[in-house]
Amino acid sequence: MILTDQQILQSMEIGEIKVEPYRHECLGSNSYDVHLGKTLALYVDNVLDARKHNQIKTFEIPPEGFVLEPSQFYLGVTEEYTETKAHVPFLEGKSSVGRLGIDIHATAGKGDIGFCNYWTLEISVKQPVRVYAGMPIGQLIYFKVDGDLITPYDQKKSAKYNQKTALPVESMMWKNKF
Repeated sequence: MILTDQQILQSMEIGEIKVEPYRHECLGSNSYDVHLGKTLALYVDNVLDARKHNQIKTFEIPPEGFVLEPSQFYLGVTEEYTETKAHVPFLEGKSSVGRLGIDIHATAGKGDIGFCNYWTLEISVKQPVRVYAGMPIGQLIYFKVDGDLITPYDQKKSAKYNQKTALPVESMMWKNKF
């Protein structure tokens, strides 16, 4: 079951959901809008290796915006820091963003209970499009869960994305054993 605006607010009041900065106008009927942070990143190497720590280079989006190119894969970040202590958060692109040909995630649209961080975005575009820091980019939808949780994400020893950062985070696949 998806939380309504009233349920999202109630969950915020009791500390189950946190969004910083919080803006009431971003609260939808059953979602919360998030915005593109000021930093984007590109991988340094053209060929990525799943067993290697692939390095990224970050840069800030200038005030006049930045043109994303279809031949590139970008990592972005949300302007908002979020915490989810009792619900499963899903990040989806806003329809207005999709209609510009922007995809904000390749596969990582679902968070885990206990995820406490900024969201790294996996951005690709269908044609060149200029983006701006602070533009609406996605919406968080919160799902209720059924059953007790053994270990929240922020307490898992194997969690790879717990270090709080307002910068895009590269793949940590290399930390897996395979």
